[in-house]
Amino acid sequence: MSVPATYAYTYIKIIFLKQLIMDSGTLQKLKDITEIDEFIRFIEPFYPGLKIKDFSIEEIEKRLYYIYIKLIGKIILFSPINIRRFLKDYLLKYEIMNIKQIILGSIIGMSLEEKTKNVNFTVEEYLENTDFIKKLIELSSIDEIQLYMKRSRYYQVIREGILYFKNYNEIFVLESFLDKLYYTNMIKREKIYNPKEKAIISLYNSFMTEIYNINLIYRSKINKIDKDLISQFMVDKYLFLDNKKISILLDQENLNDFFLKLDDFLKKASDLRYSFNISNAKNPISQLERLYFNYYFKKFKIEADCIDSSTIFRILELIIKKEKEIKLEIIPNIVGIIQRKFKSLKTMI
Repeated sequence: MSVPATYAYTYIKIIFLKQLIMDSGTLQKLKDITEIDEFIRFIEPFYPGLKIKDFSIEEIEKRLYYIYIKLIGKIILFSPINIRRFLKDYLLKYEIMNIKQIILGSIIGMSLEEKTKNVNFTVEEYLENTDFIKKLIELSSIDEIQLYMKRSRYYQVIREGILYFKNYNEIFVLESFLDKLYYTNMIKREKIYNPKEKAIISLYNSFMTEIYNINLIYRSKINKIDKDLISQFMVDKYLFLDNKKISILLDQENLNDFFLKLDDFLKKASDLRYSFNISNAKNPISQLERLYFNYYFKKFKIEADCIDSSTIFRILELIIKKEKEIKLEIIPNIVGIIQRKFKSLKTMI
């Protein structure tokens, strides 16, 4: 007899998965490891089934995200319907990564085998889009891709992006339109949630969208991209900033002025506890992500008798922290190990 997917049932399941999150002490220990094989052995208990033969950054990252997405798939199986919908919407960003890889592969003339190797099919299994992606991989020209996408949710942005690529030989617009589609889809979905679900999920969408907007403007200043072009990719959802502040950031002439304005806005944001200058950060957007993550986790004080809210929060905590582990902790530390090894070899030579 199957167990109904209630929040009480999901809570029991999610508590067992919480042990897969690395605590601050464990994350600190990562910085002390100097060999990649030792590093992989250390993180294995937190990534069940992690088996790596090729210790390249690309292969390690691919395996970590494979396990991460399998974890999300497991949560989908025992979650109530609205959380299943949220998690599938969340997985769309990984499908979008697949689509970007396939289109780029077709543009540069990759073989079918090469394009297939770059696709994460685990995502497509959970989204039930495996056949869709397999057929997309088989297409060799961007015109075929555009025609094939006609009945999909991606058609309009693919069409605009391919048109821009044909005119300017630049794929940035296509990638940005796809990214915007992901965030706008997450926001549109909020209307289906009940009040407890919406309170937690909407705040998550707000802080992730704000980081996306800031990062887009940051990249535009570095690469000197026209502000009118970038404004097309902004998403209209905010947390500490608003439409006016985003416009001011867009209007700044250079990166230094952008940082000064952003510092000023964030220092005035209540509850954020912004106490550093982002311009001095080695990786400004990663630093901001950490700040926003901490704000989000401190924001909700879950009541013990509110099982629904507590369960929703624990699910988001798990998927956010695991992704943060991979992106902001594990991969940078592995890159550091490899760089130190390379410098050591150069010194010996």
